[in-house]
Amino acid sequence: MSTAAAAPARTGAVLADLLPAARHRYAVDTALVLGGAALTGIAAQIAVPVPGSPVPVTGQTFAALLVGTALGARRGFLSLAVYALVGMAGMPWFSEGTSGMGFPSFGYVLGMLLAASVVGGLARRGGDRSVLRTAGTMVLGSAIIYAVGVPYLALATGMSASAAIAAGLVPFLIGDALKAALAMGALPAAWKLIGRRG
Repeated sequence: MSTAAAAPARTGAVLADLLPAARHRYAVDTALVLGGAALTGIAAQIAVPVPGSPVPVTGQTFAALLVGTALGARRGFLSLAVYALVGMAGMPWFSEGTSGMGFPSFGYVLGMLLAASVVGGLARRGGDRSVLRTAGTMVLGSAIIYAVGVPYLALATGMSASAAIAAGLVPFLIGDALKAALAMGALPAAWKLIGRRG
């Protein structure tokens, strides 16, 4: 068995580390960070309003967790930081084409910064290599997003904690389970495919 086949499965690497970039690492990392921000901005435009909630269902959280997992903690955080800063500066690429920071769901954007870092760190420790590990990684990432987003929603709208949970967490649990299932299939499959090609 060749060592090349085993290399992709080593702990300490994320999917983005496997891109060939020996002489151009800075340019590749910059492209990955900007691409992750753009992917999150595009995914945020997939938005479905939730009756009774100021927070829509979007592809944004899934993209943020996928970016963090695939790029690792540092690049994932930088991608989401670019996404947040550019959106705060006026680019209308938050959910439903919003920008700035004066809207009730902005706390979820802040939560995504932290979540991308955490899931990226877990991916570097093998948190995206199997179905069960990926499930745990996605659940933790989602929990972090809600841990920041729901209190922000309560403060921004004057809702009670229970009302913010009812409007900003409960309606999204089924969608999050579906997003986690997608990641549970896609990420371990990507590692298996890379292992076969190595």
